[in-house]
Amino acid sequence: MEHYLKKLENTIHKRWNQKALCDFEGEAFTYADLATNIEQFRIFLSEAGITKRNKIAICARNSARWALTFWDINVNGCVAVPLLAEFHPNSVTTLTQHSDSVMLFTEADIWQKLNPERIPAIKAAVNIKDGSLLWHRDEKVANAWKNREKSFARLHPNGLQPEQVSYATDNMDKLAIINYTSGTTGNPKGVMLTYGAISDTDEFSNSHFPNQPGETIVSMLPMAHMYGLAIEFIHPNVDGVTVYYLGKTPSPTRLLKAMREVRPYMVVTVPLVMEKIYASSIQPTLVKMQRLFAVPYAKKLIYKIIRRKILSAFGGKVRCFIMGGAPLKPEVEQCFCEMRLPFTVGYGMTEACPLLGWEWWTDFVPGSCGKPVHEIRIDSEDPKNVAGEIQARGQNITVGYYKNPEANAVSFTDDGWFRTGDLGTMDSEGNIFIRGRIKSMILNSSGQNIYPEELEAVLSGCPYVIESIVVDRKGKLVALVYPDIPEDLDAETRKGIPELIRTTANKSLPSFSKINKVELMDSPFEKTPKMSIKRFLYK
Repeated sequence: MEHYLKKLENTIHKRWNQKALCDFEGEAFTYADLATNIEQFRIFLSEAGITKRNKIAICARNSARWALTFWDINVNGCVAVPLLAEFHPNSVTTLTQHSDSVMLFTEADIWQKLNPERIPAIKAAVNIKDGSLLWHRDEKVANAWKNREKSFARLHPNGLQPEQVSYATDNMDKLAIINYTSGTTGNPKGVMLTYGAISDTDEFSNSHFPNQPGETIVSMLPMAHMYGLAIEFIHPNVDGVTVYYLGKTPSPTRLLKAMREVRPYMVVTVPLVMEKIYASSIQPTLVKMQRLFAVPYAKKLIYKIIRRKILSAFGGKVRCFIMGGAPLKPEVEQCFCEMRLPFTVGYGMTEACPLLGWEWWTDFVPGSCGKPVHEIRIDSEDPKNVAGEIQARGQNITVGYYKNPEANAVSFTDDGWFRTGDLGTMDSEGNIFIRGRIKSMILNSSGQNIYPEELEAVLSGCPYVIESIVVDRKGKLVALVYPDIPEDLDAETRKGIPELIRTTANKSLPSFSKINKVELMDSPFEKTPKMSIKRFLYK
């Protein structure tokens, strides 16, 4: 297995003047800039007395400078601790301290909300946008940071040359990242991932959805989440793909403008984004043309035209739309399959860096989340028909949770398999079907296992439903629904929406899992960065 930093080193040698990292309609950095930045950081660490394996946190919005900072930390052997910019200030403070980070790269507005007295481990905080020092308690670190460019110029009077770039690759078993999850069931945990885990993910990615030097990609997902970090950034960038960043969540207009101009080879996103495209563009077109479907070959032609328009809107070079983090609504998935849109829904989690299941779109089985990336087993006597916990092992799997022996003790089986906490089945071809989370499974009074996610898939096809979760209220199944109700709908019809949703869903549900009540929500559900609903908030 080739180390991903060896690949980055080779790319820097060959593509010195090519753009590596860019902000859309903003700053751009070449691979030469990237290598120079990494070397400056190496010199700074030496003069500041910060050694390898020290932790350094990043809490900022997506940008090319965020990516530069990650490479600075990661290539030079320190442990990167990405923190979501959307985390509450108390969480940022707590997690920076919990990770034992000695520095924090952030933004001025985020730093203003933090109290450095509650983070005694950090020596300095740096503004990621312009490199200015926001705060320090260690003069040696502050001086080394302020003088880093002068120190670089003294050691490299003629600048850094490509042949001088060489990165350590004897660290496969060493800790590279502590990534704090923001899960659906509670407090974040520090997932420890090694250089070997990242190399393994990169190798799998290259063998299943390869890229070519000089291609481009638009990064939309949070860089502080492993999905965005590994698949949208590390995997493409080490191979010579130019990564473009949109910054904060863009408007649909700006997003499509970026896609048309950047022309990415791959789009990595969450199902919610593609569901919105379906609801706003595809479904209305299909409704208008429904009467033509009876004409021979008309439906096939209409789907072909829509497919072409979608691919064109994303720049015309997309080979695959990769979705993860949640299931795709069945009606949307069926439509995409019929029009042969090149999409696949994968399965992963932070602890797997992040891939567990995947299949190329031509072989993808609707309703599944792909085939195992490495080894997966279902803890069930009948894995094909009876759901059991999905358990995994492989070099991509976490070595544990940072300073959390309690979580480590329950996260692995006696024979070394990682417990995902997900319930699933696997067919004879190896396709994985997720049935739900162990913690969200409902056991009814008759002893039947009810998986809320399966009921929610049915609800997604009901009138007015945007998203939903099903909860157990004193033995009764209650569906919490965030609806899309037209403003001009009359009061009587509006009043009957909950019952309409309930009766429509129950027509497709077995007797033991029929919904007793539907409650409408006034606002969307709170979500994790993967756009999974934080279920623990709605019990």
